[in-house]
Amino acid sequence: MLRMSREEFERVVAGALDRLPDHIAALIENVAVVVEDEPTEEDLLEVGLDPETDTLFGLYQGLSLEERGPGSYGGALPDRIVIYRLPLLEACADRAELVREIHDTVVHEVGHYFGLGEDELP
Repeated sequence: MLRMSREEFERVVAGALDRLPDHIAALIENVAVVVEDEPTEEDLLEVGLDPETDTLFGLYQGLSLEERGPGSYGGALPDRIVIYRLPLLEACADRAELVREIHDTVVHEVGHYFGLGEDELP
């Protein structure tokens, strides 16, 4: 398994967020992006994955912008994008691949924030 400290992993996630195009980043509000070690069984089941055989790199938890409408948070807790560190470290052969996969995962989960479905995302 590839190794990277949690702090460095979090910096790479922050860098992936910083690389989002400005016109996209400007539309994102009330979303917390967090790093967790691995998904729970409930996380996997929530998205229709088998906890025994499947893995998950990231998860969007909340209502998409399409479902909610812009600016309608009304004091609600933030939605969450969770990036799972251990599955990504296990899946990648080197640092360059890991950085690409983290970026792709962040973009994928941001896509869910905007209401895109799995079949519409890379």
